[in-house]
Amino acid sequence: MALIIVAVVGVVVGVIMPGSGHVERSLVFGKDMRQVYDVLNNFRRFEDYSSLRQEDPKIQFKLSGKSYGPGSEVSWSSEDNRVGDGKLTIASADPEFYKVDNTVNQAKIIWNLDNDWRGQDKHFTLDLEREGSRHQLTKVTWAYDVAYGFNLINRYSNLYIHGDPDSMIQTSLGNLQNVLAAVPNIDYGNLVPYIVQTPPTPMLLVSSSIQRSGGLAALDEATATAVTQIKDAAKKLGVNVVGPRVIFTTNYGDQNYTFDVGMPIDATSLTVAGQSQELTPPQPPKLGEEEPAEASSAPASASSTAAAKPAGPQPGDHDRFGRLVVDNNVRATLAYGTPALMGVWNGTAAGVPQTREMLKAYSQTHGYKFDEVTNRLYDIEVQPEVKDKDGNITTYAKYEVYLPLLGDNLPEQTPEQAAGIPQPTLEPAPAASSSAPAAASSAAAASSAAAPAEAASAE
Repeated sequence: MALIIVAVVGVVVGVIMPGSGHVERSLVFGKDMRQVYDVLNNFRRFEDYSSLRQEDPKIQFKLSGKSYGPGSEVSWSSEDNRVGDGKLTIASADPEFYKVDNTVNQAKIIWNLDNDWRGQDKHFTLDLEREGSRHQLTKVTWAYDVAYGFNLINRYSNLYIHGDPDSMIQTSLGNLQNVLAAVPNIDYGNLVPYIVQTPPTPMLLVSSSIQRSGGLAALDEATATAVTQIKDAAKKLGVNVVGPRVIFTTNYGDQNYTFDVGMPIDATSLTVAGQSQELTPPQPPKLGEEEPAEASSAPASASSTAAAKPAGPQPGDHDRFGRLVVDNNVRATLAYGTPALMGVWNGTAAGVPQTREMLKAYSQTHGYKFDEVTNRLYDIEVQPEVKDKDGNITTYAKYEVYLPLLGDNLPEQTPEQAAGIPQPTLEPAPAASSSAPAAASSAAAASSAAAPAEAASAE
């Protein structure tokens, strides 16, 4: 009789318990909403902030479906029973990515969940809202919802909704804070980057450095000097320069800017010091390995001069980066040869550093891997600026800025590329402009309104 009473009470309690469950947590991030939106509208960074990795360091993640936006999927498998197997699918993202600009103050992304938690229609809702006096902050409210129906056991599981679901949300939000903290705090909303495959290209290089206080004049002077040295070396080698100048950024510091100036040539092998050598890609220097010291200018004795080996790398040698030494200033290498994220900047060279930062931020929020130490960013002056007889700029220069990407799991296209959003074209400069930067503060002049209707289905 007692068992019957207990069973009846259990059924009654189960019936009156809610048929659905809801839990949510919020956190404010010191980032522009577009950056937060992009991280959450793809799963390429999910394993970096998900609590699942902390619960099981051996967990395996797998990406599938689209690379970005609705239709993107991430699944996981774990031998730890506390984690188990599961899958998330981006069900919707509102508004579409190309509409998330400074005028949009709210956005919502929904992830459908498939795992062993009880209930049906399990999903996470991520509400984004701009905050702060200048709308420079983003509040993320991460909610979990589940329907239990008339299954009494499922209804009882609502008692534990503040267990695994709540814990996963709280921990993941904290981890997301750390992931976003590493992203450059820059607005890339008008950037229209494409993923391109760059072919291996033989190139002559000259290293240079300037003080940033010298501005564009110092950069132009150093670049012109390097270009002259490269053209002189090419003439001596019997090869032709076949493209515009390239600048590989080594270090863009607070006071100094160190870089290599390069120009492509039409030969993959060079004869230097009487030896024919094939050009090879540059290699990262070994830890602690440095260039030999330059030769001393002090006179040496006759006996020591004959026996002494010339200091520093000599023509025909390879430097610490594996590049062929052509002369005291010029090196030769096989550049490019990897996928790269490419953005366009129309303006003066002063806008190129900002474009580099945009590309890095965009790569981090979209989960594209890069290493700017061994695979440096570079920019190509595709079209020089045009000035009139009075020195006023009539047409801005066009620069293509590249960030080499790493990994075998890269998407073939960016969301903008897949949506058919064009990169900006070169436009005339404002009248009587002698040194004015491009009108837009970002790398692209294209407006988000130019996005095609089908952009919502971009992969």
